[in-house]
Amino acid sequence: MIKIVFFATPNIALKSFDFFIKSPDYEVLALVTQKAKPQNRGKRIVEREITKMAKENNIVVFEPDKISKEPEIIERLKLMQPDFFVTFAFGQILSQEVIDIPKFATINLHASLLPEYRGANPIASAIIEGKKETGITTMKTVLELDAGDICLQEKIEIAPEMNVVELMEKISELSPNILDKTLKGLFQGTLKTTAQDNSKATFTKKLQKEEKEINWQNSAQKLHDKIRGMYMINTNHACFKGRVVKVLKTEVLKENKGSAGEIIEISKNGVVVKCLEDALRLIIVKPEGKGEMNSFDWANGARIKEGDFFK
Repeated sequence: MIKIVFFATPNIALKSFDFFIKSPDYEVLALVTQKAKPQNRGKRIVEREITKMAKENNIVVFEPDKISKEPEIIERLKLMQPDFFVTFAFGQILSQEVIDIPKFATINLHASLLPEYRGANPIASAIIEGKKETGITTMKTVLELDAGDICLQEKIEIAPEMNVVELMEKISELSPNILDKTLKGLFQGTLKTTAQDNSKATFTKKLQKEEKEINWQNSAQKLHDKIRGMYMINTNHACFKGRVVKVLKTEVLKENKGSAGEIIEISKNGVVVKCLEDALRLIIVKPEGKGEMNSFDWANGARIKEGDFFK
């Protein structure tokens, strides 16, 4: 039986954690996760789903403020004598002391085809930049960011209308299998790792608040990709008559008439807005103070007409 400690925080890691808990080939010694943060206006602390899963299965939970500065937790992890640490969107940097604890290796699952899109935002970045495919990579963790030797990779197609939440779900579904193959291959000595080509490395950046605002002086395709890549996480918005309208779903149209930001068509199919290049059909929107709705209903309620302009 392979003994592991699982390091993860968000829900994208739940299916992998559940797999390891239920598999007869593994013993999950502990979960290391980040402390839950206050949510919403009431600042109520809601326990993370992955923490609930661990407790329901009588698995020890550690919630360090910073794992590299927690000697008591580090010593407890050493005493567990794990074969592997498995990290998946944990959200903290590991020290060399922590990386070296497992008998075999600390393995990280990264949501890109490394060395492309190293860093904390690979899923959204691939969509925002209009990529047709991305993937998942298991690698041996080293101190340098996402630079360890590659164990296995699997490609994932990004469909033209796929948004970041849908891609996260796909990654979540595929991750248990690649992690299982990686750990068993390393444990049995049948898997050979491959060094990354650092000259081909690209890096992601944290999305800034100002990037949420839609600038119609961009191509429709660029805006469509940005809206998909930031969907429901850093949702894009535009201003119409002084009110914020969040844009959740769009479609690119080949259209040359009109000026950037101008509403050039309103129909049951949606509200069409001219961009610097081509046009964008708004399909699902969320007007300020209201719920999600199709853009035609929004246009009717807000008395929008063709020839009006977004800010």
